[in-house]
Amino acid sequence: MNKRLLPALLALVGVLGAMPAVQAADAGGAGATTTSPEYRLSGGDVIRITVFQNPDMTLETRVSESGTVTFPLLGAVKIGGLSISAAESLIASGLRSGDYVKNPQVLITMLSVKGNQASVLGQVNRPGRYPIDVTDMHVSDLLANAGGAAPTGADVVVLSGTRDGKPYRVEIDLPSLFAPGGRAQDVIILNGDVLWVDRSPLVYIYGEVQRPGAMRLERGMTVMQALASGGGLTQRGTERGVRVNRKNAAGKVESVQLGMDGALQDGDVVYVRESLF
Repeated sequence: MNKRLLPALLALVGVLGAMPAVQAADAGGAGATTTSPEYRLSGGDVIRITVFQNPDMTLETRVSESGTVTFPLLGAVKIGGLSISAAESLIASGLRSGDYVKNPQVLITMLSVKGNQASVLGQVNRPGRYPIDVTDMHVSDLLANAGGAAPTGADVVVLSGTRDGKPYRVEIDLPSLFAPGGRAQDVIILNGDVLWVDRSPLVYIYGEVQRPGAMRLERGMTVMQALASGGGLTQRGTERGVRVNRKNAAGKVESVQLGMDGALQDGDVVYVRESLF
């Protein structure tokens, strides 16, 4: 054989020999689901467990409702409630302590998310419980599943649940969330989370206005804007006759002096008296 051809032939053999491994690696990733580091495994999840250089231990299984999987050599292993990395460490520890694998490197891949749920309550169009069918569901996704906030919903929502075994509660400002740069507020949803949408703050206008009654208090709404939203004054009304009643810190109602550009607060009552002339 021509000695100059030998290196080229060896290189070609190496490439051809590597192709099955590449194809196997591609096949191993098929069907995998993107996983958030904060995701906790739950009953109904379908996972693939692999141990590096131990293909006979590869297992595709469903997490039972009690949160366990049956793994070769180890038997039942409870991984429900653990993060992916914590479950990997738990299985690796079992293989190491049992002298089954000297330095086990365990990888868990999510194939399907089934078991987790979160609730949306309060002023939304479709309140209820919703499955967390992806591992990176955010507040915006959960709110969209519930049909979005109702017209009576507040701008600030509350997400509560547990994180690392401790109670968790965060207030999320929806206008800021959907504004440019607001992605940091779009918290990851975990199993058991509850998203609460309170009613929006209200103000009340009555007296000599076209449409008296309760109305949503928009941010920074002034007396003039509230009256305009109520259709304006009647022919008998006068701006000089506008009075605002407000509860103080002790819960007592008192009259406050506000100009037409004064900002209203939740629960304020705007009364327009009749002009004497």
